[in-house]
Amino acid sequence: AAGEASGAVHSGATSQDVIDSALACTLRDTAALLRGRIEVLQGRLASLREAHGARPLMGRTRMQAALPITVAHRLDAWRLPLGDHLDRLDHGLPRVARLQLGGPVGTRRELGGQGDTMARHLAQALGLDPAPQWQARRDGVAEFAGFLSLVTGTLGKMGQDVCLMAQQAPREISLSGGGGSSAMAHKQNPVMAELLVTLARFNAGQLAVLHQALVHEQERSGAAWQLEWMVLPQMAMATGRALVSATALCDAVEEIGAPGD
Repeated sequence: AAGEASGAVHSGATSQDVIDSALACTLRDTAALLRGRIEVLQGRLASLREAHGARPLMGRTRMQAALPITVAHRLDAWRLPLGDHLDRLDHGLPRVARLQLGGPVGTRRELGGQGDTMARHLAQALGLDPAPQWQARRDGVAEFAGFLSLVTGTLGKMGQDVCLMAQQAPREISLSGGGGSSAMAHKQNPVMAELLVTLARFNAGQLAVLHQALVHEQERSGAAWQLEWMVLPQMAMATGRALVSATALCDAVEEIGAPGD
């Protein structure tokens, strides 16, 4: 298929070298996209805190009325973990933005003694770390998936809180747009908040599947490797969607706090 170049294709390298290096580039770029969306959401939550933070709100433990708090206290439980997630991203990204160039069994021997030199040049061209091969070491991929699940888990907590606050008695948050019921005109369903809960639960379940892909037999696995392809893109898309939805939810807030205050 490669014509005159067929003798050079896969010369000392493998399909996994190509696909894993492409994955590393994709995860690096995905991380940059998610970082931007997290920062936007941080700004929206900070704006809500400034506008409504001083208002009173009933604190609830085990879904029972406990002691009075402020709106700022509730918002901080949504906002502050986002900064922690950015720290985790900075710390963990170097373990996924790595070149994969190991050859058939990960030794680079088939590259004519120039494997490490080739890896350095290729990594520089791709903007990746010229790390040792990781074809059977998938902890970096699993760590990134864990980051995705942590982000959606934080947003799921936000969504769950909004769902409870939006209950009709007492309604502690007012949201604009959407959520109407065709059968019950008096209802305003918190559909955006519900979506955050759904995506959090989805990623939590997918993370367990991704951890199964850590079990790579010997120097290469076909089954475990392909399992990543089925799970990781879905988790990344769910996280991106959750961040967009959480930002839209913040924009929909008209009022937040105890009724009548």
